[in-house]
Amino acid sequence: MFNTIAGWGWPARLLHWASAGVILFMLGLGVYMTNFVDDVYAQFGLFQTHKSWGFVAFTLGVLRIGWRLANPSPALPDGMSALERIGAKAGHLALYVLVIAMPLTGWLTATASPLQDSYGIKNMVFGLFEMPDPIVPGTQALEDLFSTMHLACGIALTALILGHAAVALRHQFVKRDGLLRRMVLGR
Repeated sequence: MFNTIAGWGWPARLLHWASAGVILFMLGLGVYMTNFVDDVYAQFGLFQTHKSWGFVAFTLGVLRIGWRLANPSPALPDGMSALERIGAKAGHLALYVLVIAMPLTGWLTATASPLQDSYGIKNMVFGLFEMPDPIVPGTQALEDLFSTMHLACGIALTALILGHAAVALRHQFVKRDGLLRRMVLGR
């Protein structure tokens, strides 16, 4: 269950892969709904879905960080240079920051929207409960600011995910040091 020096425990692996799935879905949905859907009613439904899954992404991110702080990380593979070790730590830290910043900036974009206030739109999570609305009344300037931040986080997160996947595949198929196996099988 717990992480060991040799591998990740099942909670860490479950949180990793669940987060990966939700984040990839959210990035794809974000691109799709903002660039390929012109019908405002269809777009509205997609935005509501995006908000709900954003809450899930945030929750998974908080749980991942909590689990990571409470459990030691497995040792990095032998043979990694000092620069690779620094890169691994910096890359993971950046991923954790963006996994939290991305949904927060999305939520702030929604709460800052003057349209949300004008039309009484609530930030609902799967229709089950309402998220707080700290920016009342919203302003277009704040919405634009948070929207720009959300987009920047999305671009940075996409780049980091691609780099993370490339490094994992390099460890698996070039270095053959078992790093990817530990995140899949735990050993």
